[in-house]
Amino acid sequence: MNPSALARSSRESGFTLIEVLVVLVIIAIISAFAILGLGNLDDDRELQNEARRLTALIEMASDEATLQGRDFGLELSQRGYRFVEYDPLTEQWFEVTGDDLMRPRTLAEDTEFDLFLEDRRVSLRLEAAEVEHSDDDDDDRALSDDYLPHILVLSSGDISPFVLEIFRSTDRTSVQLSASPTGELKVGKSEDE
Repeated sequence: MNPSALARSSRESGFTLIEVLVVLVIIAIISAFAILGLGNLDDDRELQNEARRLTALIEMASDEATLQGRDFGLELSQRGYRFVEYDPLTEQWFEVTGDDLMRPRTLAEDTEFDLFLEDRRVSLRLEAAEVEHSDDDDDDRALSDDYLPHILVLSSGDISPFVLEIFRSTDRTSVQLSASPTGELKVGKSEDE
């Protein structure tokens, strides 16, 4: 075999260093995208978990309202939520206290709410409404006379229809929690994604 044929056959059967480096760069780029994608999946999972947690709490409040003949409400702020209870004797709403499941909750650092009632966006406060403190009232959990929670969870089993978007402010990834007029709660991706 002549030397030029031997050189040609060895070039044809192997890879050059440049070809190997190009393949490694391509693998590195694909791996980087895959890792970044997995990070977003974890963040999406966090939004899904928050939506499911809130769904379970609303369902639990609805069950408790029906069984005990009590009316509850859900007050939302941009960064959290709390449950309130209606007292028919004083005709006022009160913060729910002493119930660990209905305690006030704060969302993760970069997570926020957008609430829609009857297809209209509701402007949410940054923080929950202030509790009214009075000297002659032993129960200082009372909210002002004109207070009304965003979502009603009534003893009749009815839940106010709503659409709640839970979104991450950094990239606007969102999950939607909604209640139909029949009271069915549903968690899913936002329609605009």
